[in-house]
Amino acid sequence: MNYVLEYNSEREDLKIPEYGRNVKKLVDHCRELPTKEERNKMAQAIIEVMGNMQPHLRDVPDFQHKLWDQLFIIANFDLDVDAPYEVITKEEIQTKPAKLPYPKTASKYKFYGNNIQTMIDEANKWEDGDDKEQLKFTIANHMKKCFLNWNKDTVDDKIIFRHLHELSNGKIDLRDSDIELSSREVLYKKKPNNNNGKNKNHRKNKNRKNR
Repeated sequence: MNYVLEYNSEREDLKIPEYGRNVKKLVDHCRELPTKEERNKMAQAIIEVMGNMQPHLRDVPDFQHKLWDQLFIIANFDLDVDAPYEVITKEEIQTKPAKLPYPKTASKYKFYGNNIQTMIDEANKWEDGDDKEQLKFTIANHMKKCFLNWNKDTVDDKIIFRHLHELSNGKIDLRDSDIELSSREVLYKKKPNNNNGKNKNHRKNKNRKNR
């Protein structure tokens, strides 16, 4: 007895492999039914089978709508049935999405990140005064910390002021000021852990009770 083996490499590619070859055969059979009434009835049965195969989709909004879209995709949009929803078209599937704009970096000084440029632009909008001066100092300190994250050795405040002047298009100029930025030790100073004090007090109270 001779057996004819059928290999997947010789079969038609599946549009949605998750549903398998049998669902594809059901769709092909549905497409060949002579009357629309029969096709509608079988299409509804196929939708139920597909829903049982993908139970995780039941919590997805428009669950049934997605199944009908997938049914037409499996049929390569060649299925004459009455769908209860406006089904996606082949043109919509083939349409390429619009390109997303590439995120802009702050400048050639990428180690400062994009947020620094946003802060500088916002500072340029502020009116002159104590609040703006404090914001300038805060921005410069943050720039210094970012620089030290990139270069672990050290950084001169004058370099930070020069970069700040450049990134602000000359609107923020601290190059000739007497301002001293926070030291490396202050910028990386760890906050005290309040839990340690609580644990010590807890141990003292416990020892007193045991006496």
